[in-house]
Amino acid sequence: MTDLIDHLSLGFSVAFTMQNLLYALLGCLLGTLIGVLPGLGPVTTIAMLLPATYALPPIAALIMLAGIYYGAQYGGSTTAILVNLPGEASSVVTALDGYQMAKKGRAGPALAAAGIGSFFAGSVGTLVLAAFAVPLTEVAFMFGPAEYFSLMVLGLIGAVVLASGSLLKAIAMIILGLLFGMVGTDVNSGVARFSFDIPELTDGLGFIVIAMGVFGYGEIIQNLAKPEEERALNTKKVSGLMPTKADFKAMMPAILRGTALGSALGILPGGGALLSSFAAYTIEKKTKLKPGEVPFGQGNIRGVAAPEAANNAGSQTSFIPLLTLGIPPNAVMALMVGAMTIHNIQPGPQVMTSNPELFWGLIASMWIGNLMLVILNLPLVGLWIKLLSVPYRWMFPAIVLFCAVGVYSTNNNTFDIWTTGMFGVIGYLFVKFGCEPAPLLLGLILGPMMEENLRRAMLLSRGDWGVFVSRPISASLLAVAALLLLIVLSPSIKKKREEAFVEE
Repeated sequence: MTDLIDHLSLGFSVAFTMQNLLYALLGCLLGTLIGVLPGLGPVTTIAMLLPATYALPPIAALIMLAGIYYGAQYGGSTTAILVNLPGEASSVVTALDGYQMAKKGRAGPALAAAGIGSFFAGSVGTLVLAAFAVPLTEVAFMFGPAEYFSLMVLGLIGAVVLASGSLLKAIAMIILGLLFGMVGTDVNSGVARFSFDIPELTDGLGFIVIAMGVFGYGEIIQNLAKPEEERALNTKKVSGLMPTKADFKAMMPAILRGTALGSALGILPGGGALLSSFAAYTIEKKTKLKPGEVPFGQGNIRGVAAPEAANNAGSQTSFIPLLTLGIPPNAVMALMVGAMTIHNIQPGPQVMTSNPELFWGLIASMWIGNLMLVILNLPLVGLWIKLLSVPYRWMFPAIVLFCAVGVYSTNNNTFDIWTTGMFGVIGYLFVKFGCEPAPLLLGLILGPMMEENLRRAMLLSRGDWGVFVSRPISASLLAVAALLLLIVLSPSIKKKREEAFVEE
């Protein structure tokens, strides 16, 4: 304990210099401003702003990049809530209830819940990172390809449970997502699959392309199909910018659950932080609704607070595999590795011993960055909501343009823009057929990772399928997945499930 206090005091002494505070503030500000633009999630934002940190000292550069990361993540939740445009994978779940709240004129409480949940979870995640960085490295070492595969199977079954409406449609959407994920070059043989001799498809279908198309353009086409007075963004009646006492009472337990889940899952290299926001939403859906509470998918504040908390706690603890093992668990952390390498820092266990100022300074700056985000963004809630009073005939061309810019800036490729347009039409058809697109996106993201880990596990076990049940962690994860599936498929639960979603 005294070691931890010593380490943290060293970190705060590094982070509290005027120069580093300024770079943290600049990072948060830039991250939020660019992250609010639809289609520009944390990965694109960091990639765009990475060159700005080249000339800075290493500690200042990493502190600024960390600030950009949280800012962009917060910005992503803002667009998910206001215009149903998740800028990144983890905001997909926030959009489900957040956007419904905005349509009902409760965008203020939704944005505040996201901000408060993010700050609380971020603070806890930072403490977990500081306290458990060393012992948790050993846990991460216990996960091999078989365990990752089983964890992802559990994630996909969780998505089936999470999806509202028909189970059959949810499973179909996941399978469709897995199929889309198979487009591109085969990991093992290097052969192009399902690319139909189109060179742009050899890299696979981009997540941003499909997310922007299905959610962004799909939503626009759906809105344009309605009469003007019914259009979703014409929300003039915005009531109360801050959450009420009842809102706080509902969202605090959800934030605590989300934080615990995110902190635990974020440690796992390989998209644990992403799984955590989906898992947190699933848990909230399984928690009994109180009398008079809004159903999920119709604007329940818990459906915003829990995934945002889980996502933020996960994004803090996802620094653990990066800083302790040198393994980037997601695309953002891969960019962080790039930034560290540019500044001659070798990510891995030796960072903690050879460069303690950098390690603990970065951890302290995370807490400062989260605090800055709350101070910056809660007063700006009113400003973001002003976006909702813009007439839709001006709003939708701007959204189309920003989406196109966001999609184009990822690969500098016009093919991506046409693909996004095509997925926009597909997204509209999904709405018409009553299919929920969130499971499709999870299938798309987890598909390639599952395939890679499945094949790696099979190679290591020389083709023995028993490896998934002979390893205790893998076997227990698969057992939980099977149990979840049995529970959902049992007739009594199925009936209850249909009743629960009947209002939707």
